[in-house]
Formats: sequence, C-alpha cells, structure tokens
Amino acid sequence: MQQDEVPQDEKNLNEGKLAKLYYATDAKGHYTKVNSIGWEPETVAMEQAWDVVHAEVEAARQKVIAGKASPVLYYLKKNIMNVPMVAGYMGTLSVIVRLHMLPFFFHKLSQKTLERYAYTFRITVEELLDTEKLKDKHES
Repeated sequence: MQQDEVPQDEKNLNEGKLAKLYYATDAKGHYTKVNSIGWEPETVAMEQAWDVVHAEVEAARQKVIAGKASPVLYYLKKNIMNVPMVAGYMGTLSVIVRLHMLPFFFHKLSQKTLERYAYTFRITVEELLDTEKLKDKHES
C-alpha cells in the first residue's frame, strides 16, 4: 500500500483520538510508518458489535425489571463479561454464578458475597441492589 493510500476514516468510533500504526511504501518504494485514524469497514464492524452489546444490556435490564433475572445478569452484560469470567473473579464455580442470576438465589446472598459481586463489577453494594434505578436507565 502506498503512503497516501492508508485509510483515514473521519467517522471512526474514537473520533480520531487514537491512531493505528501501519507500514506503507513511500514514493521511493521504502517502507515508512504511517498513522491511520481508521477505515470504514473497521468502523462499520465496530458499530455493529456495539449495537449487539447494547441490545444484550437492554435485554438483561428488562429481565431484571420484570423480576426474571437478578442484577448480576445486568452488570455482567454491562461490563461485557461472561459467566466463567465472573466466576473466576468471584473465586467460585460458573454454576453458582448462574444460580445467583436467578432472583430467588440472589435475594438469599450474604453481605460478603454481595460485596464480592460489587467489587467484581466496580460498583457499590447499594448500586447492585438498587433495581429501581435500572427502571430509569435506557441503554443506547
């Protein structure tokens, strides 16, 4: 790729604040370093990926509001985590985390376990327990 052909997509998600380093050939055919702020296919793919993440977070929020899931599911999705990852941070088994995603089991959690979940999700225990606050949030 020639130096002047390195893509520069002004509509990228990081708004031109971050650049990637590419190697391109200059007019003499020598390799040179060129910064690129993005290119359209990458931007489109990232937008689509974030749309999926936002949809999953919103679906989890709706389940919590409806009483079909605990806040553990919402914060897991919001932090772009999965069950094995949360289980690893919690020092427990994935099946235990899955059970804690059910309201019945979540409401029986000890203060210590709630604190570990809050620490894992980088929130307070109060935020973890405040499902009313989720009713006002609209993920976009």
